[in-house]
Amino acid sequence: MDEKITQLKQLVKDSKRIVFFGGAGVSTESGIPDFRSKDGLYNQKYDYPPEEILSRTFFLKKTEEFYKFYRDKLDSRRYEPNVTHYKLAELEKAGKLSAVVTQNIDGLHQRAGSKRVYELHGSVLRNFCMKCGKSHSAEEVFSCEGVPRCSCGGIIKPDVVLYEEPLDDKTVRGAVRAISEADLLIIGGTSLTVYPASSYITYFRGNKMVLVNKSKTQYDNMADLVIYKGLGEVFSEIEV
Repeated sequence: MDEKITQLKQLVKDSKRIVFFGGAGVSTESGIPDFRSKDGLYNQKYDYPPEEILSRTFFLKKTEEFYKFYRDKLDSRRYEPNVTHYKLAELEKAGKLSAVVTQNIDGLHQRAGSKRVYELHGSVLRNFCMKCGKSHSAEEVFSCEGVPRCSCGGIIKPDVVLYEEPLDDKTVRGAVRAISEADLLIIGGTSLTVYPASSYITYFRGNKMVLVNKSKTQYDNMADLVIYKGLGEVFSEIEV
């Protein structure tokens, strides 16, 4: 076994308040494409750049075009949790992990069994009417054609943080509190380039910070242990 994975296993064994901070790399092993890699959504060809489509301005001005892309690319219901999702849920159930902080919007952590999940960028599984505030299911949004509308006539919007929109204050406060109270912070599957989410790891005051990613990040020098591997390879070795 890799020496660094052995070190991580010992850190997990010695810790009581682990927080996992994850990005798209957590779910790519479930088959969900990320955004910024060579084959990611941002490097695919559409009538409009994905960064523009996933903005509040575009959503409000070209809602039907937004939903064409959204239904085609962001329906996470067709994917299943992977070993990393399940292992994190097991660690939480065992009383070792206190929270998952995720940049993902796919809901796979909860499907794997995790209870305390701070979704910084929202979730495709939650939707609401922009007029009356009524909640709507993902099934309603993904199964209809055109722009989904509430019974009141209002447009239904996914509870996903688009470009030009602020993050939810309550979610941010919970995530920052969890990170600041952790004794072990494991950062995985993220390039740590998305602001402000990436900045929240600077609130960590615990014993050890571990970074697991396939490539280097700008925060590598802050970590006590850096493992350049896929998350599945690493988490499949973690013992609960």
